[in-house]
Amino acid sequence: MSTEARGKTHIDIFDRAAREAWAQRFGVSEDRLRKAVTMVGSRITSVAAYLERPAP
Repeated sequence: MSTEARGKTHIDIFDRAAREAWAQRFGVSEDRLRKAVTMVGSRITSVAAYLERPAP
């Protein structure tokens, strides 16, 4: 985990650089990341759990 991500609990979906970094870290598109945040909120653990589920 990067120094920037360490200690953070939420994804700032409005910060382009953060959004790009988290999308890359999760291996998804920024659009998919945005949809995940819309569905479960911005907490990193919630987004990670949501993205681990198979896409419909």
